[in-house]
Amino acid sequence: MPSTRLPQALTRNLRLPAVCAPMFLVSGPDLVIAACKVGMIGSFPAPNCRTIEDLDSWMRTITEALGPQDAAWAFNMVTHSSYPRFEAELELVRTHKPPLVITALGGPQRVIDVVHGYGGVVFADVNSVPFARKAAAAGADGLALVCAGAGGHTGWMSNVAFIEAVRSFFDGPIAVGGGICTGSGVAAVEAMGADLAYLGTAFIAAEESLAHAEYKAMVVDAQSTDLVVSACVTGVPASWLRPSLEKAGLDPDNLPQARPTNFSDPEQSLKGWKDIWSAGQGVGGVQAIEPAARIIDRLIQQYQGSQPVQATPAHAIDGASAQATGTD
Repeated sequence: MPSTRLPQALTRNLRLPAVCAPMFLVSGPDLVIAACKVGMIGSFPAPNCRTIEDLDSWMRTITEALGPQDAAWAFNMVTHSSYPRFEAELELVRTHKPPLVITALGGPQRVIDVVHGYGGVVFADVNSVPFARKAAAAGADGLALVCAGAGGHTGWMSNVAFIEAVRSFFDGPIAVGGGICTGSGVAAVEAMGADLAYLGTAFIAAEESLAHAEYKAMVVDAQSTDLVVSACVTGVPASWLRPSLEKAGLDPDNLPQARPTNFSDPEQSLKGWKDIWSAGQGVGGVQAIEPAARIIDRLIQQYQGSQPVQATPAHAIDGASAQATGTD
């Protein structure tokens, strides 16, 4: 059963309470559509499109491919005040009406009126309790908690601690990411108070992902011990695959200092991520390059197998015992 905290716009045809997380240079229309077609929320980040025309085309492709029988899709956008494409992207949100908009690197308040205007939902991507408080105060409908173990720009709090801290002041829907790569992991964060799990690394090697073939193969071969967290590439702490750092000529054990982040220069991130690849702590669970539908079907089976068995009421047990012994 979907969480009662989730708005109806997000529970439609949802077979797994999870989001195929937006991944830079990995998530594209094919992966979004594949996820939504089998009952999981698909998403992609706006910076994956080099031009606003490409972004318009991607969003149109997704909206035309999905129908009322499919799960909802999500659009992840940067809302930092210096991000140069913000207004143009917001206009595309107004046109294509993604059911879920996930804001990052800035407050959600800049998009709320537009998204609420067509009945959509706004989640804010946060990696600390102070940011979660700010996003909740700014009116976000939900929060996406980026915890320790997440790939890409990672968090530092464990999912248990982060969920409990946020639940002390926020009773809206929460998505949780960080090291979740199985259906039992989805069930675990749900039991801890989350409404959705955020899974990214599990889909890097999906056939529909935009990841380079060598990147996919590296993820399949990797274990959690192959990860290095550093801010040296983009200016923000992120979880990197050690072999890709070495391939780029860097010493993973002696990385340079972090360079300052420049949100007005999208090319800065592109240069870093193009050849140095990221993954989360669930990377050891990725065993093969395979279709997203197969990955999601396996996650659903694992999730259903992790659900608690309904306990038999004590009075029913007593009644059955009485029948068996001939007493009442």
